[in-house]
Amino acid sequence: MIASKLMQFKQSGEKLAMLTCYDATFAKLMVEQGVDILLVGDSLGMVLQGQADTLKVSIQEMAYHTSMVRAGAPHAMIVTDMPANSYEHQSADALRNAQALLAAGADMVKIEGGGNTIACTKYLVDHGIPVCGHLGFTPQSVHQLGGYKIQGKTDMQAHQILHDALALQEAGASLLVLEMIPAALASQITAALSIATIGIGAGVNCDGQVLVLHDLLGIYTGPASGKTFKSPRFVKNFLSAHGSIQSAISHYVQAVKTAEFPGKEHSY
Repeated sequence: MIASKLMQFKQSGEKLAMLTCYDATFAKLMVEQGVDILLVGDSLGMVLQGQADTLKVSIQEMAYHTSMVRAGAPHAMIVTDMPANSYEHQSADALRNAQALLAAGADMVKIEGGGNTIACTKYLVDHGIPVCGHLGFTPQSVHQLGGYKIQGKTDMQAHQILHDALALQEAGASLLVLEMIPAALASQITAALSIATIGIGAGVNCDGQVLVLHDLLGIYTGPASGKTFKSPRFVKNFLSAHGSIQSAISHYVQAVKTAEFPGKEHSY
């Protein structure tokens, strides 16, 4: 089971290296280079479809890409994002959509936020669906959050994120992504939880790290609309210094495992 594998990482102290993946070729390549978890991210709406955000991605598209990733990596740990509007409203809809993603090849689904998401997490886990939570900056709530902004900077926000993290664990989540929060807060949350945390812009003390593949390769330059784009602080181009995609991914894995990445310059 994926939950027991993740617990082994947490207990051993070995860092988890996660990357987004959308097709069979990259899935095979990533496994060969030592990536621990393949994330079929709804970030595909931006890096593959050219959208300005992730909000238009459908459950059918997520299942399609999950099936390709599974074909390329039959034995990998695969986590798939549940896209916007696929789990927030009705528990029965959330369960049906999550089951579709598992049928397509996912081992676990990822859902964003605290609040009502905590009840949804419990419902899914109670019905046999492994769940990864996602707190801090949550891309599906980009408009409610007022854009791509750091979360957890105030004492009140930090307390709420910690509270939600503990609640998600209590609800049965087996993994938690922490995005764009202060490194000190991410470290506190990681120490407080018995489940593993995966950071992105959350400092080096999380139990693992994730990047979007296209960011790691330095080839994502923003949506097709042509709007001015600036890479987030947490992004590092691993391809520029290592000459090949395989080497870039291998060095990313090594840098995560040895806690060389992220550095302070990639953290908040």
